[in-house]
Amino acid sequence: MQLIKITEENKIPSDFENTPVWELIAYQNLAAEFKTYNSAQLLIGMCMDNRKQLRIPENFAYMIRTGGANLRYSEFKVSYAIAIGEVKYIVLIAHDNCGMVNLISKREQFIEGLCKNANWNRLRAEEHFMNYAPMFEIDNQVEFVLNESKRLAQKYPGVKAVPLLYSIDDNMLSVILE
Repeated sequence: MQLIKITEENKIPSDFENTPVWELIAYQNLAAEFKTYNSAQLLIGMCMDNRKQLRIPENFAYMIRTGGANLRYSEFKVSYAIAIGEVKYIVLIAHDNCGMVNLISKREQFIEGLCKNANWNRLRAEEHFMNYAPMFEIDNQVEFVLNESKRLAQKYPGVKAVPLLYSIDDNMLSVILE
């Protein structure tokens, strides 16, 4: 597996030339001038983490934000973007320091937080965590979006699914190549 941080235009893989993936990377990493869009060019699946903000123009993309960029439980929304929005590209963006990695280690903090902030009782908070944490925990964010992009490409063979990594420190995207 290889990560390619895009710091100049000639580093964007040629596979993405003249595609919305190229435009996304150029907007985020190279401060490309915004174009005007009347419809979405792609679907972006990315983590709900508040430390990430993409630099993209209005109407450029559908966006689904969910823990770890996990779209397994958002497939109807993905299908909608493809069927109604006519997108041909899906970009899955993982990021470093993702809270969904090793989620089980945050069990006690999660439970205590629900008790304190939502006024839940401990038993309810424990059951909630144990019911949902296994569905959302990921081992490695880069491997996860690589595998999730493969899964989506198999499910939607007419759509190109591309895994990227967002760096919290510098707000830059890297292409993930297998």
